[in-house]
Amino acid sequence: MSTAPHAIEIVHGAPGDLPTVNAIMAEAFDPRFGEAWTPSQCLGMIALPGTWFCIAWLGNQPAGFAMARVICDEAELLLIAIRPNMRRRGIGSVLLRSIIRDSCDRGATTLHLEVRANNEAVRLYRAQGFEQVGERRDYYRGNNGKLFDAHSFSKKIG
Repeated sequence: MSTAPHAIEIVHGAPGDLPTVNAIMAEAFDPRFGEAWTPSQCLGMIALPGTWFCIAWLGNQPAGFAMARVICDEAELLLIAIRPNMRRRGIGSVLLRSIIRDSCDRGATTLHLEVRANNEAVRLYRAQGFEQVGERRDYYRGNNGKLFDAHSFSKKIG
């Protein structure tokens, strides 16, 4: 692994890396919005065929992760998260491009995702060429019971 300052390295994860994923998720996802997954949800998902995750390292620190899956010729970005103190350094863009490459390598021609309507990550997805294709009303339930809409995005990748 690179130890150069500010070098972003993407490493494919294994089940033993899930504690790192869970730590990043605990920092990155505000519980008010109900977006984070439980450790058992993550473990169950990566056990499914076609699912993988990557961890972004900034120097020697885990900075973020992304989880995706491919079914036939379609990929889905399941989760992406960057530690709050490491945002605005291009890590999300690097992770997303890595997921796109991996998805293409696995035969996908389209990548789908959904995101809370007012999530700042929408800017990242639009900048990477994703287009909004749908909306799910009251999709996320926050920790206080409040409901939040989700927007669905897609991008042709292959």
